Amino acid sequence: MELMEAMKNRHSVRSYSARKIEGDVKDKLQQLINDCNKESGLNIQLVLEEPSAFDSLIMHYGKFSGVRNYIVMVGRKTDDLDEKCGYYGQKIVLYAQQLGLNTCWVGVGYKKTRNAFIVGTDEKICVLIAIGYGNTQGKVHRSKAFEQVCSVSGTVPDWFRNGVEAALLAPTATNQQKFQFSLDGNKVYAKPGIGFFTKVDLGIAKYHFEIGANKENFTWA
Repeated sequence: MELMEAMKNRHSVRSYSARKIEGDVKDKLQQLINDCNKESGLNIQLVLEEPSAFDSLIMHYGKFSGVRNYIVMVGRKTDDLDEKCGYYGQKIVLYAQQLGLNTCWVGVGYKKTRNAFIVGTDEKICVLIAIGYGNTQGKVHRSKAFEQVCSVSGTVPDWFRNGVEAALLAPTATNQQKFQFSLDGNKVYAKPGIGFFTKVDLGIAKYHFEIGANKENFTWA
């Protein structure tokens, strides 16, 4: 499955089967997480067969069930932590889709289970990502129009349009899609909206944009 196909097919899944993440799938997933940590300086951790983090009233109210595996997005307390977690978290999410797994971003309501993962004194948890073999493949959500999330004067380059349309496939908190893209020559500006997790959302959207636009066509401003 190519990344664009994974992007289109991937939807949030909250109900999971008891099938374990193991063998080649587990090894490949862990290797990508290791690579992302090395590249980003984050402390992303894969937690397997640990159901207590999602065993709360708010999680059940949110229709989460059978979640026994999750990815913890952890990093040093810096101004760009949220955006960085969104970017690298979505890189892992799309790779998981390619491996036949399902995922769901989770910002609140989970339990911080003791000894399940490590958070350093200068670090914090940004978000969690539920992961596993879903009982469904999720549902498509309505997206905003191209014109609602970008500002471009004159002719719109195909690569920019492709990038924005890819960004509109990105998951965002409560499906807000508050990010904005603008263009100056081959420089692309990306800004978050106002609200909870909008910087995480921006990181996710920027990763999608890079895939759709092809990084050779532009630079981030």
